[in-house]
Amino acid sequence: MTFFLHPRLEADSLWVHSFGLCQLRLLNDQRFPWLILVPQVAEVIEWTDLEAEEQSHFLAELNWTCDLLEIWVHPFKTNLGALGNLVPQFHFHVIGRFREDEAWPGPVWGCGTRLPYPDPQEQVETLRNLLLTL
Repeated sequence: MTFFLHPRLEADSLWVHSFGLCQLRLLNDQRFPWLILVPQVAEVIEWTDLEAEEQSHFLAELNWTCDLLEIWVHPFKTNLGALGNLVPQFHFHVIGRFREDEAWPGPVWGCGTRLPYPDPQEQVETLRNLLLTL
């Protein structure tokens, strides 16, 4: 079986990097620094669909992603989550939160209207350069 990215993830986010297991993607919404990890494994719906070794790789890549978020925006709090209600393909959100953001202290899901980056490729390049420092 071949890995395919869900069309909604493709439409709402930008590819930043491929780790050994996951694609690292940036949600195109400048209101929140929001990264997404998507295991490049076919037909993975739940965390438990990953093999034990894949889960270990995923956790390492999640830690790198959290480190990247920290050096990118220095969030007050990092929110982590995997819902999958709208996009059944397993993907994991890593979101930087600030007391000043429009959703604080509530969840970001369903808050307001997405505001795309004026130059999303600039953000992608920034993240790629920061990955070199990890």
